[in-house]
Amino acid sequence: MLSSDVGTIHIIGAGLAGLAAAVRLSGSRRKIAVHEATTQPGGRCRSYLDRGTGMLIDNGTHLVLSGNHAALSFAETIGSMGELLGPSEAEFPFVDLVTKQRWTLSFGDGRFPWWVFNKDHRVPQTDATDYLPLIRLAWASGDKPLDEVIDCNGPIYNRLLEPLLLAALNTTPREGSAKLAGAIIRETVALGGKACRPLLARNGIGGVFVEPALGYLRTRGVSVTLGDQLVAMSFSGNRATQLEFATHRLDLGAQDAVILTVPAYVAVNLVPNLRVPSSFCGIVNAHFRVDPPAHLPPLLGVIDGMCEWIFARPGRISVTVSNANRFFDMPRPDLAQALWRDVATIAGLSEMLPPWQIVRERRATFAATPEQNALRPRAETNWRNLFLAGDWTATGLPATIESAVRSGYQAAELANNRVQVAA
Repeated sequence: MLSSDVGTIHIIGAGLAGLAAAVRLSGSRRKIAVHEATTQPGGRCRSYLDRGTGMLIDNGTHLVLSGNHAALSFAETIGSMGELLGPSEAEFPFVDLVTKQRWTLSFGDGRFPWWVFNKDHRVPQTDATDYLPLIRLAWASGDKPLDEVIDCNGPIYNRLLEPLLLAALNTTPREGSAKLAGAIIRETVALGGKACRPLLARNGIGGVFVEPALGYLRTRGVSVTLGDQLVAMSFSGNRATQLEFATHRLDLGAQDAVILTVPAYVAVNLVPNLRVPSSFCGIVNAHFRVDPPAHLPPLLGVIDGMCEWIFARPGRISVTVSNANRFFDMPRPDLAQALWRDVATIAGLSEMLPPWQIVRERRATFAATPEQNALRPRAETNWRNLFLAGDWTATGLPATIESAVRSGYQAAELANNRVQVAA
């Protein structure tokens, strides 16, 4: 079967990168077709009704920052900005489960970091000079493990950098890529509070980035076919020539292009000699059906606990644990009880376990080490009509929502320009 004579851009995968690419391309003259292997679009950003708890839960609890310009422009385009809620100022409350100490890290709105001079706004037991290593990290040259660039000890690391970078890198921070960590610092902390304000999905992450994107694409005539798994690709010369799906084959015309947005471990089996990250880290998310007490903030960082971040929304409390491979063999009820014990202690609730659900993603992100970061491929490939997108490609950021959207946008621009040249 031949695609449209005017040229079709086939997007393989309806995760966030694929949806971003489709939205960016939907205004072009070309026909856009999205092919998703599963029956549910959204990938790691989807939300679904959990029958066990009766709650709409996120496959992963994701945090967006006000400095994530690509992610926010995507939400703006598809009309879902109103589904992202956050404080009017960049504030991050923390609790230390060992010392029982609580504090709030408060960034000012301006670019100059006045907050480091205010003991009520910075990390306890620190002074302004303790923050100088952030400058060295933000502008570190080359790529090394973090502990070769800054001292990974003391309150600045334990109470600021470690929780921040563990969530962003999903890798033990001291072993993580200083290059990626520096990019996070440059795009958030270094820009002041206006770039650090945390934003959470009001009714699930799917209601921000997935369902509105599907509706936007539908009104613009973009087809999204579910259960359409790509199993092989054929190549000739410098072009991809055929897509073989589980139930059909598609010959690619001279003006057609392909944007491959599948996970790295899938892409490597579809594209010859493709070099991709090969080591991955898991994430554990727990959801508890319970009314959070009024004193529990919407977002709370936890130091020296099994929980790392606690999210409180009406009717539920959710927990995220990054770099969580050590918990994947733990029985689910035991894991739920252990995480709830932290929550109950912090929130002043009964240790009796409420209705719960555990979501474990074994290969949630690539391991954000210097070695794995060096394996991330560029969007352009050896074939002039094939482009790559996904948070595992070379975006300059760790595997985040912002990274996924940027990759989709970049691949869309490259594919559209290449098709126009061919036309």
